[in-house]
Amino acid sequence: MGTVRLHRVIRTTPAKIYKAFTDPDALSKWLPPHGFVGKVHHMNAREGGTFKMSFTNFSTGKVESFGGKYLELKPGEKLRYTDVFDDPNLPGEMVTTVALTKVACGTEVSIVQEGIPEMIPVEFCYLGWQESLSLLTLLVEPEIPDGG
Repeated sequence: MGTVRLHRVIRTTPAKIYKAFTDPDALSKWLPPHGFVGKVHHMNAREGGTFKMSFTNFSTGKVESFGGKYLELKPGEKLRYTDVFDDPNLPGEMVTTVALTKVACGTEVSIVQEGIPEMIPVEFCYLGWQESLSLLTLLVEPEIPDGG
């Protein structure tokens, strides 16, 4: 089983990043890596709650679906959740921990994903997360005033 560790500083508040992880529309916009379209089928963002998502390969149409359970949610500070793929060829349960810390220029984001199935090369997970975090940054950094 593989583990990835990622670290970023993003110019926004911890609350805004936390919201991006717990709002289904936001999650489907930023989490799918490049070349994939995401869909949140259900999300109950509370401790003990569950979620179900799928990523569709835009080129081939192949769908990978997965779901999990929220183990720990501290608004603006921490998320910990499981992920299990529906594909029996990708067995096991992954656990992802996201820690958010307010710093002088924004928010320090530390992510640890453990239990990555052996058939998924860890470097692919790093690449996918890097793309996702770039998209997250593009979503949460802008401060766009309401018109009117």
